[in-house]
Amino acid sequence: MTVNGMVSRARFIFVQLQERLWVKPLMVGLLSIAAALAASKADSYTRLATVLPRVSAESVESLLSIMASSMLVIATFAVASMVSAYASASTTASPRSFALVIADDISQRALSTFIGAFIFSIVGLTAAKNGFFGGAGIFVLFLFTAFVFGLVILTFVYWVDRIARLGRLGNTVDQVEEATVNALGQRRIAPTLCAVQDDPENDSGVAVTAESAGYVQRIDVASLQEFAEQIDGKVRVVVLPGSFVSPERVLAYVMADADAKDWEPHVVAAAFKIDKQRTYYEDPRYGLVVLSQIAARALSPAVNDPGTAIDVCGTLVRLFLFWSAPLDEGETAEILYDRIMVPELSVEDMFDDAFIAIERDGCASLEVAIRVQKAMATLAAAGHAVMRQAALRHSARALVYARKGLLLDEDVAAVQALAVAETADTEKG
Repeated sequence: MTVNGMVSRARFIFVQLQERLWVKPLMVGLLSIAAALAASKADSYTRLATVLPRVSAESVESLLSIMASSMLVIATFAVASMVSAYASASTTASPRSFALVIADDISQRALSTFIGAFIFSIVGLTAAKNGFFGGAGIFVLFLFTAFVFGLVILTFVYWVDRIARLGRLGNTVDQVEEATVNALGQRRIAPTLCAVQDDPENDSGVAVTAESAGYVQRIDVASLQEFAEQIDGKVRVVVLPGSFVSPERVLAYVMADADAKDWEPHVVAAAFKIDKQRTYYEDPRYGLVVLSQIAARALSPAVNDPGTAIDVCGTLVRLFLFWSAPLDEGETAEILYDRIMVPELSVEDMFDDAFIAIERDGCASLEVAIRVQKAMATLAAAGHAVMRQAALRHSARALVYARKGLLLDEDVAAVQALAVAETADTEKG
């Protein structure tokens, strides 16, 4: 496997580990054990005992006892607060935002600090009571204890400010937007995953289907390149991360000469990581879907919060403007996999992911209908030809929905007046 392929796979694994709540506490716990035991190394330097100030073992043991008893309580409180925030994010925003909320760095760092301080105090207290440290070791342990104690206080104060917003609707929308920007940024630079642009009219080759049902989370293009070089052929990928596949769904077409050596379809299928859920990392459309779901939930009769839908529209406009912005010179990734063909993201599909639910569920709300038309006007004027056509189509859709949903003719006229010019002219004709 190439270096780029290894780096890409390592990044994907790292992002997945960030969503596991146990990873950071485990690492900090191991570090805490090492720190507590490392204090004994100071006793191997006999001169340190005569230079360092004397600290009674009883005082250090008292501090460690206080920390041990309090950290477990704080860690329990932290877990309860985080679970409450996770539940709030799932109910007020969207269950699909749960992965982002649980991957919050500050909350994970706080929980890791509390658990690590608890483990450190237990290990240090046990070692101190059993005479594991000499004079120098006790002083170093005291310094470690003071450092950990100060770190806990600072972390707790900072974390309380964070947990007050974690799981709240606005904060969740911001997290989804940030994850989507990251995914869009990667795809802007490498629209074909560093492979060759796909030719949709080319339907030749041997079809390779999925081995299980689920969502494509990642495509290991480097492995496909290595496979294509081995058979001296090419591979045409027909699905992208985020696609739902099943055993009858074609993943790719393998094009090889008749005299090429035999190859196994499962080797190609193994390059497509399929799981039960979509992820944000390599699937920019997923973030658009989640934002649309948040707006649709806000527009439901049970919630009736058009303001959130309006805010989400603004977020979606920012994301599409970011997507259509021109790249700087040299920012586009080079073609690394010349034997692999991958399609680009469809702007039409991205617009459907983002706006269909808002247009449908917000048709009876004048302020939402107006905001959608303003959003389409902004995106139509962004200077991106394909995006303009998508904006015109959705402006027309939203206008039709508004005519069916709004009760007053003057409200319909207000929405029609804001529709994109070409759309309004078409409707009048």
